[in-house]
Amino acid sequence: MMTEHAFAATTERHETPERIRVWDPLVRIFHWTLVAGFATAFVVEDALLGVHVWAGYLVLTLIGVRLVWGLIGTRHARFSDFVRSPRQVRAYIADALHLRAPRYLGHNPAGGAMVVALMVAVAATGLTGMAVYGAEELSGPLAGTMRALAPSWGHRFEEVHEVLANLTLGLVVVHVAGVLFSSFAHHENLIGGMISGFKRRDA
Repeated sequence: MMTEHAFAATTERHETPERIRVWDPLVRIFHWTLVAGFATAFVVEDALLGVHVWAGYLVLTLIGVRLVWGLIGTRHARFSDFVRSPRQVRAYIADALHLRAPRYLGHNPAGGAMVVALMVAVAATGLTGMAVYGAEELSGPLAGTMRALAPSWGHRFEEVHEVLANLTLGLVVVHVAGVLFSSFAHHENLIGGMISGFKRRDA
């Protein structure tokens, strides 16, 4: 796995006095692959069960990799760079609503809270999906555990799985709205930044 210094060595030459590399390749690949994986699982549902299941495995794997990278990754990828207390998040949101919130190179406090919320929601959705797959299809990593439970547990997990999937979709909508709002407030293309990795240097 690449270290922070390795990433810096391969990307600094593309920086300019006006722009700086903020999002490393792993963060960007994680972000867009997670989008694709969750969207695929949500859209196909049980109509293409195999695709749905493997999309679920993909997003769970991505969450695992991102957890590790959040501890050892590049500066703005680390949880220590963007996870803030609830008080700081509330204060930032209040300032943002009055269009006076400061600009951050990495995730702002509200964005950091959303990253954590989405990761938890996606992980919970994936894990309950594995439980449903184990109970109803007797397949997957949790098949042995679910086989030992009463059949009714499969239906319970399925209901929870569906609620969590819809909750995650709601968080995605709020996340996109927040990105668009911040892009407007700070006059920059945050979506483009997550594609290229670069943002405006002044912060």
